Amino acid sequence: MKTESFTPALILIRGLPGAGKTTLANVLSEEGLYPIFSVDDYFTNAETGEYKFVFSENHLAYSSCLEKVELAMQKSVKKIFVHNTLTLDWEIKDYFKLSSKHRYTIFVVTCENYHSNTNNHSVSDEQLIKMAKKYKVKLI
Repeated sequence: MKTESFTPALILIRGLPGAGKTTLANVLSEEGLYPIFSVDDYFTNAETGEYKFVFSENHLAYSSCLEKVELAMQKSVKKIFVHNTLTLDWEIKDYFKLSSKHRYTIFVVTCENYHSNTNNHSVSDEQLIKMAKKYKVKLI
């Protein structure tokens, strides 16, 4: 009988607010079978679901998300999903370091807003345009 070898995977889902990152993460996690993490988790009240962004705590939110991912890796979770905007290189680099350290294959998936959805966090069109100008996709 042939035994399949499996390398665990970290899947980063990136895109602008409203692109559908959260929805895609939920679909790919097979209804919660695999963990999903986001910077937004830090700003969301677990009991009420209320989201309240505090800019001065953004660095804490990034650290918290990264720590949760590493804990899941230490438990050898088969698939881990992260859905954040990840528009800038510094937002991604620590996930590559973690993947290397814990021997995870990393995938970066870009989610595009073909459905003309609006974002849940009231990010202005002006801010979305600024984010889009900084957004880089690495094709080669």
